[in-house]
Amino acid sequence: MIASVRGQVTAIAPEGAVVEVGGVGMFVHCTPGTLATLRMGEETRLATSLVVREESLTLFGFGSDDERGIFEMLQTANGVGPKVALAMLAVYTPNALRVAVASADVKALTRVPGVGPKGAQRIIVDLKGKLGTPEETVNAALNGHVTVPVWRDQVHSGLVGLGYSAKDADEAVAAVTPQADAEVLEGRTPQVAALLKAALRALSVR
Repeated sequence: MIASVRGQVTAIAPEGAVVEVGGVGMFVHCTPGTLATLRMGEETRLATSLVVREESLTLFGFGSDDERGIFEMLQTANGVGPKVALAMLAVYTPNALRVAVASADVKALTRVPGVGPKGAQRIIVDLKGKLGTPEETVNAALNGHVTVPVWRDQVHSGLVGLGYSAKDADEAVAAVTPQADAEVLEGRTPQVAALLKAALRALSVR
């Protein structure tokens, strides 16, 4: 198992980043929140989880060991693969997921793209008591206030991390705001990765 990687960030994309380790560029799939902390040319350390499939080896990277542990534990739930587990961590922090599962908050879990009511119920049943004890501070989004994900900050930080100026990032965020607002009105949580891609398209056609 590759438990972590440390090296220079040589590329950043909406789905992940390339970290050069010992002369080898390793592509690491990350959440938008983790990507927002990376900077081109700077050294980073990411806790990692290697997912082995018959046809592929896929490396996932996280800003903390706690995130990696939650990512791996989520996949023990019936119907949750690495893609859904990563999406859950893109929408919620590890502690917010602990709160959602501990309080059997089906509505909160269905805000994650790819998780429906039945899937949320299975996750709660399979992971009850396995994610650890939640911290006392409960994410406001789990109490009905739509504050997660903070897509504006994550998209803005992601664009700045890709080398765009703060002004360009502001303009791109403004360009994708109608798309995010439409998703909210339809009862869906804006997907940061999709919004980041849309923001990059908006910048490319200016």
